Amino acid sequence: MDKSLSQYEGQKYLNLETFRKSGVGVKTPVWFVEKDGVLYVRTIADSGKIKRIRNNSRVRIVPCKSGGEPLGEWAEARAELVDADKAEEINNLLKRKYGLMKSMFDVMGRSSKAAPATIAIYISPV
Repeated sequence: MDKSLSQYEGQKYLNLETFRKSGVGVKTPVWFVEKDGVLYVRTIADSGKIKRIRNNSRVRIVPCKSGGEPLGEWAEARAELVDADKAEEINNLLKRKYGLMKSMFDVMGRSSKAAPATIAIYISPV
């Protein structure tokens, strides 16, 4: 695993900071998976973080506890939405990592008819 990714190894949560047009950061703890040196997050397509990423791909990330308390050093990164094929692959990896909890969230998501979106996060070189 890339040294810049080593602090995320074995972690369950990632604090994802996205930025409003005003420049103010919004921090959100989320589940994530790593594949081939890229971190991935799945969320609701019309969520605030997706809207902010569409306006500004710059993000900051840090492994964290479920409540968002950092467990490492913040890293500068770039985020972008992925296509449907990649999104399905990442969803399967999330199911493997989070098991029953992920299945429960999927059921709740289907009942609300909320469309999902998957984000790829590329850590900026130091």
